[in-house]
Amino acid sequence: MANHKSALKRVRQTETRNELNRYQSKTARNAVRKLRGTADKKEAEKLLPEVTSMLDKLAKKNLIHKNKAANLKSSVKRHVNTLK
Repeated sequence: MANHKSALKRVRQTETRNELNRYQSKTARNAVRKLRGTADKKEAEKLLPEVTSMLDKLAKKNLIHKNKAANLKSSVKRHVNTLK
C-alpha cells in the first residue's frame, strides 16, 4: 500500500480516470456497433458526426491510436455511403 500522502492521492486520481476512460471507450464502441447495425440511411447520417466526434476524442486522449480512429471512421463512412 502507498506510504505517502501524494501516492494515496495518485491512487484515487488513477481510479477516477480509469473509470472515465473505460466509460468513454465502451460508449464509443457501442455507438460504432449501433451505426454499423443501422440499415436506415437517414438515421446513419444523423449518428455519423456523433461517432466520428467520439473517435476523435478517444484518439486525442490517446485511449486509442490515431490510425485506429481513422480506420474506424473510414469504415463507418463507407458503410453509411453504401446504404440506400
